[in-house]
Amino acid sequence: MTKTWLITGTSTGFGRELAEQLASQGKVNIVASARKPEELSYLDQYDHGQILKTKLDVTDATQIQSTVSEALAKFDSIDVLVNNAGLGYFATFEESDEKQTRYMFDVNFWGLVDMIRAVLPTMRKQRAGIVVNLSSIAGIKGTTALSFYNATKHAVEGVSKGLQAEVEPLGIKVMLVEPSAFRTDWSGRSSLKAISKIDDYKALSNQRIAGRSDDDHGQAGDPKIAAEIIIDQVENHSADLPLHLPLGNSAIDSGLKEFKQNAAEYKKYEDLARSADRPNE
Repeated sequence: MTKTWLITGTSTGFGRELAEQLASQGKVNIVASARKPEELSYLDQYDHGQILKTKLDVTDATQIQSTVSEALAKFDSIDVLVNNAGLGYFATFEESDEKQTRYMFDVNFWGLVDMIRAVLPTMRKQRAGIVVNLSSIAGIKGTTALSFYNATKHAVEGVSKGLQAEVEPLGIKVMLVEPSAFRTDWSGRSSLKAISKIDDYKALSNQRIAGRSDDDHGQAGDPKIAAEIIIDQVENHSADLPLHLPLGNSAIDSGLKEFKQNAAEYKKYEDLARSADRPNE
């Protein structure tokens, strides 16, 4: 049976690379979504009836339902959902704009949640499916000038782990992709930035913000290789699909460092932690 992939945010970055690689294989159905479907013309060369392009802003409930309904009408199933759509926000915690950070949560977290809610009934009925959520190493650790972006990805991590516990008995799996810096538009046009005006923060935060702007597409991570890995995991390793899939040297190095530091701190305060429970009676 031909599987159907629904991918959000396929105009650039990981989403585009995933859609193009899958389309070039020609052995799966693809629902490629974007806020501007005219930017998906790169898929036309591969289309022999197995590609559906849809207009989708993940903050729009009507468009989400329309995309899912169109996918089911054309292909009868949704087997893999890739929640890729997202944006960044560079600013210090104290200087972050509430409206902009709330919008980022609407895209990075609530958009992802609403996509899963729309697809999950179909996957439950099928007793099969894979949900791939694009998180970040920022969902594992904290980073300066990215406090609220960190928060959106920590939220994605938390909801994904809870979801996995609920749906795994139903034959549905969840995979968190946790990349470090990759050569996508994330730190360029896909990110909002607020230069610090507070002297205490200027040196560190502005250097990070400027570096992200200047170094866009100069990062170590290759989105083509990342897409190949994600597709391989879904297609060839679904039986033992990882819940956490870090991608990139920086992701694995900083993730391991974070886990070791957390474990050491837990161990340091183990006795104190245990003392908070009432004694056995």
